[in-house]
Amino acid sequence: MALSSLSGSLPDSVAPDMQNVKQLSGEQVSRLSKVIFSFLKEQEAAEYFTSQLGEFAKDNGISLGPLKSIVKSVLLVLNDALRRNLSAEQLKADFLALGLDEERAGCFADEWSRDASVLTQLVVGRTLSINQLVDMEWKFGVTTASSELEKAGSIFLQLKMVTKRGNKPEPVYVELTLPQFYSFLHEMERAKSSLECFT
Repeated sequence: MALSSLSGSLPDSVAPDMQNVKQLSGEQVSRLSKVIFSFLKEQEAAEYFTSQLGEFAKDNGISLGPLKSIVKSVLLVLNDALRRNLSAEQLKADFLALGLDEERAGCFADEWSRDASVLTQLVVGRTLSINQLVDMEWKFGVTTASSELEKAGSIFLQLKMVTKRGNKPEPVYVELTLPQFYSFLHEMERAKSSLECFT
């Protein structure tokens, strides 16, 4: 099944979990989506999230095990949709493709349209603080001798990137051919333009 949000194949558990979501009323799905999106916005509060799921299960007469499986599948779709920066319509189409009806898919899409920009900013902030680039040095070189004739005269680039993980700087060394360098440069320019959208 090809979905906008999922880059790889779906785990086997997702289809049955979506069938279980269909067993919930529209109001229950709406409440569950609010709990899930609240967790996505405040991922430090895992214990609170677990207690909210417990309350939801108790209030609605649902076993906690299947509910956790449903939430895991929904989070899989939402996290990948966030990573790919999908619109609410694309997300809704994915939930429809997974077997949800308009009402239930709409609950997730509505929450997504309200919270997507906040979630995207949180993801970007977490990514930048985890792997902050502190310094970069580079050197170009030309291969003058090699056991392979076609490699002689080829241009290469040596990069030394210093990233900050926590409070500790960590050097990362990379050697690239010229085509690899241009591909890397293109990806860095795309990342820069994506980040500029959020500032």
